[in-house]
Amino acid sequence: MIPSSFFQERGISTLLIDVDNTLTTDNNPVPHGEVLAWLDAQRAAGLRLLALSNNRRERVAPFAARLGLEYIAGAAKPLPAKVNRALKKMGILKGEAAVIGDQLFTDILCGRLAGCTTILVEPMELEGYGFFKLKRPLEERILRRYRARRKGRGL
Repeated sequence: MIPSSFFQERGISTLLIDVDNTLTTDNNPVPHGEVLAWLDAQRAAGLRLLALSNNRRERVAPFAARLGLEYIAGAAKPLPAKVNRALKKMGILKGEAAVIGDQLFTDILCGRLAGCTTILVEPMELEGYGFFKLKRPLEERILRRYRARRKGRGL
């Protein structure tokens, strides 16, 4: 779990957090206990929290309400338009926001395109259906190359 100090040291005031496989398992309406404690710690540190999901409002709204989160449903990630609109509406500079998620091609790309800090987390569980069967192995290949380059530079 990422400590609040990580965000505070970087001037981040707002976290836009993916839902499925980041805050809970895929389409699960109940978050893990560790996640609840982590969200409470971030709130206590003064961070603003939003659920950010490509899923429909019918899925995201009750989940976000259960956690006391603002939310953006139907985010159309990786396109940054809804993230940019939300940040502007809330008066938050792009440099003050971080997008946290488990997918390179949606969450991280969206955050990068929006000009936010991005944090890739391990998925809570791997999806074995649909486009995920193709996307997850491709993401893993890219991450292996990235890690090898960092290791080669002594990072």
